Amino acid sequence: MTSRSNRTTVIIAHQFESADQQFDADLLGMWLFLVTELLLFSGAFLAFSVYYHQYSEAFSAAAGELHWLLAGFNTALLLTSGLTVALAEQAAVENNRRATHGLLALTIALGLAFLALKGYEYHSEYRAGLIPFLDQPFAFDGPDPIHAMLFYNFYFTLTGLHALHMIIGLSAMGVILVLGYRWRDRHRVARQVRLVGLYWAFVDIVWVLVYTSLYLLGR
Repeated sequence: MTSRSNRTTVIIAHQFESADQQFDADLLGMWLFLVTELLLFSGAFLAFSVYYHQYSEAFSAAAGELHWLLAGFNTALLLTSGLTVALAEQAAVENNRRATHGLLALTIALGLAFLALKGYEYHSEYRAGLIPFLDQPFAFDGPDPIHAMLFYNFYFTLTGLHALHMIIGLSAMGVILVLGYRWRDRHRVARQVRLVGLYWAFVDIVWVLVYTSLYLLGR
């Protein structure tokens, strides 16, 4: 179904009766997707909690080797990106295209800065011999290096999964940023920005849990 005015084209899929119904269906689909992602991360955090209670001394000592100040700065970057994408949602609702695209571009820049700093952190951990794979010796000098290695397996799994979700979110924003200039349906723009904003909020929340659970462990 397509309705036209002199400036706007509203595209509604044939299975929906209205743009509002289509938006509600999209929103429900995103919530269901995020629930499945929540189950994925919940299982990893639950396993981490169980092993932490068994090997708390080794896990705390291993966490002490992480760059918690750098990760704290990264946390500020990511939370700021959450604010910019929320402002982009508001701008899209108000049909302010310039502000919408500018804020999305700023969000992408902040996300890329986060990933660049995370890559630097991974590199420094690689040089320190704290990566328990890639066929290199695990050079941990603290107590119980075997279970410290287990901690770093959790660390790289959780932060790696989070980085993957960030890349997906940034890619989606990039698509909206590029194609949004061609969309004449402001409701479509607002809907897509709202959905990617909801996904990005999930990414923010997961990182806060990662930061407090791993980097601040024992501090």
